[in-house]
Amino acid sequence: MSTQLEVLQNALATALGDRVTTVVALGEVTLTVKAADYYAVMQTLRDDATLHFEQLIDLCGVDYSTYGEGTWDGLRFAVVSHLLSVKHNWRVRVRVFAPDDDMPVVASVMPIWRAVNWYEREAFDLLGILFEGHNDLRRILTDYGFVGHPFRKDFPVSGYVEMRYDEAQKRVIYQPVTIEPRELIPRVIREEKYGMK
Repeated sequence: MSTQLEVLQNALATALGDRVTTVVALGEVTLTVKAADYYAVMQTLRDDATLHFEQLIDLCGVDYSTYGEGTWDGLRFAVVSHLLSVKHNWRVRVRVFAPDDDMPVVASVMPIWRAVNWYEREAFDLLGILFEGHNDLRRILTDYGFVGHPFRKDFPVSGYVEMRYDEAQKRVIYQPVTIEPRELIPRVIREEKYGMK
């Protein structure tokens, strides 16, 4: 008798063939797909009756530039999706790498799962990953005038600009970040022979 995980692996191999690389770890299946095959594979995962992944649970962007303490030598940006089949009670993770590190672009899967709208916008906003075919790709968490993508590993922790209210101008202004060095541990000054009696 085969386990549910083996049934899922066989169904994935039959439906997707060599378009994906499959890894099973800790009882979870991860599919890695090339960007050129991404949309077609996602469509198959939803429409194939033996798979029937009708729900996209999550989608996020990943920056691998510092992965493995900087030993990573593959492509920098990836999009990772988690799919659920309620009918078959199984899950799968799908990872696709953007082929160009300077301009990371992958296909949008909004025509397949409408719920992915905000997830793709978040990956665009925070990591700068573009989704080809997305009809409303704009920032969702940062300000419209925000410069850069804050979840990229090379983005400065303090950012590039800061926002503050200027009492003289009676409005919010943006200015370059000004960080003054400070000690995080308070300095304690004790009198001579403190605690001695």
